[in-house]
Amino acid sequence: MEFRWDSSKDYRKLYYFMTDTQKLKRAEYYLILKPKDRKTAFIKLSVGIPKSFDVEINPKYVELCYMKEGGMLGRTKCQTTIPAKVEVSPDNTAIDIYPDTPVPVGQTVGVYINLFNPFNAGMYQFNALAQAPGDVPVSGYLGSWLIQVDP
Repeated sequence: MEFRWDSSKDYRKLYYFMTDTQKLKRAEYYLILKPKDRKTAFIKLSVGIPKSFDVEINPKYVELCYMKEGGMLGRTKCQTTIPAKVEVSPDNTAIDIYPDTPVPVGQTVGVYINLFNPFNAGMYQFNALAQAPGDVPVSGYLGSWLIQVDP
């Protein structure tokens, strides 16, 4: 269940899936951007992570890929990896992904992250920002994933 005090039009909920929600357990995160979540191609995708989400993120275990959304008949998984350069900020509060070619609209895209969940249980808001191809290098807000880590 998700409850927000201020349901603002500036907040967009994005879909995610994680294999284990328990604190300190190894988990695979699938941060998903459906076709309706973005209107343009992107040349850079940034995932903002709160400082309180105290984990070590290794760029070696982060991928950008075309996703297959799970449901009753199958699980969420990467179908095809998109070649990209991944950078993680020194304080682990941002993941910047630079695909080799612009990622077009119309397909479900996701960020796959393999990590150990943090020690502190709680809710963490990850924000998605994308930079469209063009002359002006400005990133726009796509939405947020509200991640739940259980005790």
